[in-house]
Amino acid sequence: MKASQEILDFYTRPAAMTSAGAHAPRLDELPRDVPSLVRVVQGLLLHQHWAHAYGVELSDERRDESHLRPVDRMLDRLLAHDARPLSAARPLETRLVGTCRQFTVLLVVLLRAKGVPARARCGFAGYFNPGSFVDHWVCEYWNAAEARWVLVDAQIDDAQRAALQPDFDLLDVPRDRFVVAGDAWTKGRAGEADPMKFGFLDEGGLWFIDGNIVRDLAALNGMEMLPWDCWGAMSRPEEPHGDERLALFDRLAAITRAPDARFAELRATYEGDDRLRVPATVLNAVLNRQDTI
Repeated sequence: MKASQEILDFYTRPAAMTSAGAHAPRLDELPRDVPSLVRVVQGLLLHQHWAHAYGVELSDERRDESHLRPVDRMLDRLLAHDARPLSAARPLETRLVGTCRQFTVLLVVLLRAKGVPARARCGFAGYFNPGSFVDHWVCEYWNAAEARWVLVDAQIDDAQRAALQPDFDLLDVPRDRFVVAGDAWTKGRAGEADPMKFGFLDEGGLWFIDGNIVRDLAALNGMEMLPWDCWGAMSRPEEPHGDERLALFDRLAAITRAPDARFAELRATYEGDDRLRVPATVLNAVLNRQDTI
């Protein structure tokens, strides 16, 4: 499918969470190709849940870095630790601590700075725990030569690859190995997959999937929130949906599964519904507090 120029332009422009701000000139020196940019990202970030695998013990203050949302603030903190050019891979102790979401949005920013359309996708990865699909984010970029969107998992570096042993190219993740939230919902509703297999740790089910649909919708509209930010239409744990809410999420799943084909509807649905649009404050469910955006 060929994406329209309007769509490609939209996903090339910085947005609220994906602007480098005053640090934009620092991106000029970086390479243009996807593999090199992925290596840059991996040299700047440390995943908080993998830190122990690298022999790093994180303080509470360092763990709090994973709650930074806008990329310009992420870069503020990173450069406060180590002011060298972004092309310089940091030692583990001076990398910015984050999650899959930070790896994803930083790669989105770097790709857009090079004129490559890119967007964050929220869904579930089937390559962490066999038999389950774990809450996860990846980057999706437009490969102009092949005229298609390609999924890239920037988080999985050499150490994680050795531990996980994926049997596919992490620079071109198959759509059945990373399942966008809308696809997970549709499969669950159709009985093609067990909704309880989609989640994180001991939590899962349609209520978990619908939260990721709302986050994916927001990300596709330029608001890449934290994986634990909650607002509006998202269900509470184990909350029953009822016919009206099932119909709502059936529609949202269909829109986000094919965002290019329904781009005008994607934009209008997000902007026109207070339940879906990111509000001025959201619940940070990890810290159990209201955060101002």
